[in-house]
Amino acid sequence: MTTHTTSHPLPPHASGSDFARLSKKIADAGLMERRPGYYAVRIASVTALYAVGWTAFVLVGRSWWTLAVAAFLALVFGQVALLAHDVAHRQVFRLRGPSETAGRIAGACIGMGYGWWQDKHTRHHANPNHEGLDPDIAPDLLVWSQDQARAAKRLPRLIGRWQAFLFFPLLTLEGLNLHVSSARALANRSLKNRVLEGTLLFAHFAVYLTALFWVLSPGMAIAFLAVHQGLFGVYLGSIFAPNHKGMPILTGEDRPDFLRRQVLTSRNVRGGRFTDIALGGLNHQIEHHLFPSMPSPNLRKARPIVRRHCEELGVDYLETGLLTSWRQALISLHRAGAPIRDARVPA
Repeated sequence: MTTHTTSHPLPPHASGSDFARLSKKIADAGLMERRPGYYAVRIASVTALYAVGWTAFVLVGRSWWTLAVAAFLALVFGQVALLAHDVAHRQVFRLRGPSETAGRIAGACIGMGYGWWQDKHTRHHANPNHEGLDPDIAPDLLVWSQDQARAAKRLPRLIGRWQAFLFFPLLTLEGLNLHVSSARALANRSLKNRVLEGTLLFAHFAVYLTALFWVLSPGMAIAFLAVHQGLFGVYLGSIFAPNHKGMPILTGEDRPDFLRRQVLTSRNVRGGRFTDIALGGLNHQIEHHLFPSMPSPNLRKARPIVRRHCEELGVDYLETGLLTSWRQALISLHRAGAPIRDARVPA
């Protein structure tokens, strides 16, 4: 299933050299070099905002203004998640040890299992939008293709009928899903540093819930929890949904070369510096997928080089506005659910 055109036919010499030539252009431009100053400022800023948010939570206390603090902390949690993302890709630190330490600290701050998420995200990068290989389009509550819709049963089949209309409401559960999936992953004995990951995860839950019910009345605590986690989920979904949803889905042995596999399944989102901050640079998704260890502030500079290279190769390079990206994702979801709506037998 696809809502966009594919590239022109691959040339006879396809095509490991296509990416090699692009990689040399990027390296010659110095765009793979670390940006320690940038990340020092960004880490300090996000840390300060995190501290300000929880300080405000204590100072506001038992007032319904605490829900404004919950909304603010939802945005801060999203920024922490984006930092964890950059750390996991070794954009910040070159070595694995410092990267894992920083990533686990960031994960602990928002209740995310760093090891679980890193494994899942690595598999996504290797095979973006490949049905059966990309965990991000595995059928769960939603179906991402018409084949998945035909095989859907029970709740996914019920939701799949109108999933495009339910998508943003369901994103309010994404923060909770992040916590639950992180906890469930601890049952997997192949998970590295499982004891440490579990300790950090449940320490976060304990401190978070104790703070809520210690400072606030039970009703306010529950309201804070709902607003904070709901908006955190919507923010995460709004960051990641525009990147691949509605782009071509690969199946079976359909695995083009690396450059085409990354470019044709990814979408860029236009915008200025504010968009870069809000989306953590992931609005330059094509460049990020081609060069995942490139520091996020360099992605904007890489864009014209990558786009020109794709034009020379005849490879489609899609870039839209944010609202258009959401619209394309929702259209794709609606089309994916068509077999369920068209079925003659009830779910």
